[in-house]
Amino acid sequence: MHFEMLLIHVPKLTNRLGYTLNVVFQHLLHADFSITTDEEYFLNHGDAKLCYGHKRLGDSLFIKSQGLLFETSIEEQEPHAECREGQWIMFPVYGRDLDFDFDPLAATFYLVSRYEEYLPHREDEHGRFGAEESLAYREGFLQQPVVDQWAQLIKRKLTERYPDITLPSQNYRFVQTVDIDAAWCYLHKGAFRTLMGLGRDIFSRRDWEEVRRRFRVLLHREEDPYDTFDYIIATQQERAPGSHLLFFVLLADYDEYDKPASYLNPHMRELVQHLDDYAKMGIHPGYHSLEHPMGADTEIKRMEAIIHRTIVRARYHFLRLRLPRSYRILAHAGIKHDYTMGYADEAGFRAGISVQYPFYDLERDHETELLIHPFCVMDTTLQKYMALTPAEGLDKYKELIDSVREVGGTFCCIIHNQNLTDLYGWQGWREVYEEMLEYAKP
Repeated sequence: MHFEMLLIHVPKLTNRLGYTLNVVFQHLLHADFSITTDEEYFLNHGDAKLCYGHKRLGDSLFIKSQGLLFETSIEEQEPHAECREGQWIMFPVYGRDLDFDFDPLAATFYLVSRYEEYLPHREDEHGRFGAEESLAYREGFLQQPVVDQWAQLIKRKLTERYPDITLPSQNYRFVQTVDIDAAWCYLHKGAFRTLMGLGRDIFSRRDWEEVRRRFRVLLHREEDPYDTFDYIIATQQERAPGSHLLFFVLLADYDEYDKPASYLNPHMRELVQHLDDYAKMGIHPGYHSLEHPMGADTEIKRMEAIIHRTIVRARYHFLRLRLPRSYRILAHAGIKHDYTMGYADEAGFRAGISVQYPFYDLERDHETELLIHPFCVMDTTLQKYMALTPAEGLDKYKELIDSVREVGGTFCCIIHNQNLTDLYGWQGWREVYEEMLEYAKP
């Protein structure tokens, strides 16, 4: 006999608990399940079953609750993590005859809800929650998709208890995302910005070869070094067939932090339309959209007017993610998928998870329709923040890919078109990019 439906008993169904079960069993394990609070019905159920709470019911698989999922307020927590026999654990539980020595569901909720980001913390110069503020960084498991691993642990325990249960396998995916902060280094910036750039090169006594390069590009005798878009598309198709490619385009007004070509520039519009033929497109809301929410609406409308389709994907410029404000802004603007969940200063899994999952608004205590697509590494993080050499950067890519592939998760990374050049310290990184694609392909 094959068990097709898993029955889960809980003493009380809270929003937090229902959400966490949804993340684990729907988004991670893709398993059919139902929930009951009826003890008699649960005990008489003949198929596979899991009990979550403070006491075991019958001979079912049992996860003892630590308590977090039955709370409704946001309270200071003091979680601790440790690695036992290769398995990271949080929220340990105690008792006799336990199937788990920690509460993987409470641990999952704490990480994916970003509970710690609602508590008092320091922000960096851009108003961001930095990696060093996180439990994962302090305890040493930031570069492990521990939530995926806990889901796999639950799956193993279920199949050991119920050998006839049918649970789907998890298939590894690779998603490459490209942020377009500056489509061109020299071209299509207008006369004023072009003259200002030339004057800056000359009066700051920059490398004269760069001045000559600027002239060659402006005279169309050489390709603009940032124009790597066709290369990205072709290399993705050649080296990582079966993977996914997304572009996020900055269309904000020019200022100190946002320096795109104008959205009215015909060359910029033509580029966006060209990329839309080959990949999925998203908006890259400008730096100040966090303080001025209508800015995101404006930029989304600009992009929709260019490609004549509804924009449902976004990633904040500078990864300016502040919870829950940032996600409320996107949801209000009609965005369905966000790709900002990750750190600028460290590689790793900010929410402990590699696959997409719904945003939980902890202040309002409810699950939303906005889907979060976490990334685990950005090219600038490796080269700038972590100061790795190209060889060290490739090793880091491979470590992260291996950890995701092992759990059948999604390896999502960020690349910038302007970093696939030999300029400004990026010598050797194009080769890293090509080898990463080859290694990451499904």
